[in-house]
Amino acid sequence: MIDSRSAPYGAFVLRVALGLMWVTHALLKYVVFTIPGFAGFLGSLGLPEALAWPVFLAELIGGVLIIAGIYARHVALLLIPVMAGAMSVHIPNGWLFSAAGGGWEYPGFLIVASFALWLIGDGAFALRSRPLFFLGRPATA
Repeated sequence: MIDSRSAPYGAFVLRVALGLMWVTHALLKYVVFTIPGFAGFLGSLGLPEALAWPVFLAELIGGVLIIAGIYARHVALLLIPVMAGAMSVHIPNGWLFSAAGGGWEYPGFLIVASFALWLIGDGAFALRSRPLFFLGRPATA
């Protein structure tokens, strides 16, 4: 049974935590690896280096939109393919993200949490929400 009184606040906590994780994932590329370094990494995988800026910006802007609750459920869904690409790189390294080269637990969790937010909705304190076409109106806090 879902407690309809506290569920919007639970979705809010999930939304903010998920958004912060997307932002920090983006900032890791900018601050630690640098965009040229990330581009080189993409190139070493046989991917276009030109994807570095779009991936960084998608994660950063998407994370900010999720935190603010601006169509957060839809943004979370749109970010899943970005993280699925990251996860595909980490699968050979094993489960734990602390493994050499980083495992796939962190990207996998971000995918699941993003999908969960898409299903649940934006939650309380969202600046701009829109219901899914087939689910009706969002719950209000």
